[in-house]
Parts: sequence; C-alpha cells; structure tokens
Amino acid sequence: MYEVFLERAAERDLKRLSAGDFQRIIPHLKALAQTPRPFGCRKIAGSKNDWRIRVGDYRVLYEIDEKARAVRVMRVRHRREVYR
Repeated sequence: MYEVFLERAAERDLKRLSAGDFQRIIPHLKALAQTPRPFGCRKIAGSKNDWRIRVGDYRVLYEIDEKARAVRVMRVRHRREVYR
C-alpha cells in the first residue's frame, strides 16, 4: 500500500471542480494507494518520477516515491490547462 498525499495546489484544483467532476476523480485518487501505476497511466517526458492519469477531460499529475511508498498528487486540472 502507498500513501496518497495532496499538494496544496491539487487541493485548490479539487475545490474548483464541479460536484460531478469531483465525484468522478476522487475514486481514481484513492485507487493510487493500491496501484500507483494503473492501466493507462503515462510517464511525463523529461522527469524522473512524474506520472499522469486521465479521468475524462481531466489529468491528475502525480509523483511516486518508491522508498517512502508514497504518491504525491501535484495537480488536478483540465487537459487544456494542466501542462502550462
């Protein structure tokens, strides 16, 4: 099991979401504790430990720390804004 931590920016992103989008994304965040690299995840090019998962039109950017067995969620944003 991994621990899932939310960065402050990710918390702010989640607060800005509509209720429907929020309810769709939360199960995916909880599932990262079981499998930090779920089917369909992608590694962010040019980084060591950064990954992303797709949840509809939203992207969840996160970092995996194998030694501490932790997943740190950095951003949860719409796909047109997340990589800026």
